[in-house]
Amino acid sequence: MANMPNDEIIDKMESLLNVASDFTRLKIMYALSEGEKNVSEIVTEVGASQSLISHQLQTLRKANLVWTRRQGTSVYYSLADEHVVKLLDLVCEHVCEE
Repeated sequence: MANMPNDEIIDKMESLLNVASDFTRLKIMYALSEGEKNVSEIVTEVGASQSLISHQLQTLRKANLVWTRRQGTSVYYSLADEHVVKLLDLVCEHVCEE
């Protein structure tokens, strides 16, 4: 069994899991797991309002789960790294076992 991380790391883990545990944010992360998208593409795929998606993307960015890239007047979003994909896959695999 792995050694328990220190309290600071546990606190950061708790914050990250709290951010990731929102229904809309999970759907956004799954949409972005297919590749980079702009807000309108995410709105269409997730089925939520632009204001809600923008607000949730801001929360995901603050938690370093999502990155942005600006091209002209457009902003494109993507998952921060492969760890986010692994997190989604692991949680999905775990709940599907039940």
